[in-house]
Amino acid sequence: MTAARFTVSTTTWRESQSALQSVRLPVFVVEQKVDAREEFDDVDLVCQHILARDLSGAAIGTGRIDDHGKIGRMAVLIDWRKDGVGKAILLHAIEIARAQGFKRVYLHAQTSAEGFYARCGFRSFGDRFHEAGIEHVAMELLLP
Repeated sequence: MTAARFTVSTTTWRESQSALQSVRLPVFVVEQKVDAREEFDDVDLVCQHILARDLSGAAIGTGRIDDHGKIGRMAVLIDWRKDGVGKAILLHAIEIARAQGFKRVYLHAQTSAEGFYARCGFRSFGDRFHEAGIEHVAMELLLP
């Protein structure tokens, strides 16, 4: 997928670990104070990753989807927020799920991002909970 100022593509951890870390470290570990040992897990090895790059090729956003349809590790560098990068990553993850025949995708949204996911069609369910010391809510999207 190509937008005016960035591209979005599917990759693997082995292929793009450095680029993925170059987004997730500043967003999750530095900004949000998530322990790096918690941020990078064995699930990274088995997920399909989505990587957004600016037109010079620098990584600017990430996401991942596992083989159960769980979307996670959505992160966009601060200078690229509000430019549609997060939405492009999310839509790419949803297309991966559709291509694999999933009828539903779900995620654990930080409550500060609940509105973003709701605008993209996700609905909240269940009680709020904490992951990595941050309040979250489970959300899902049924796929036609």
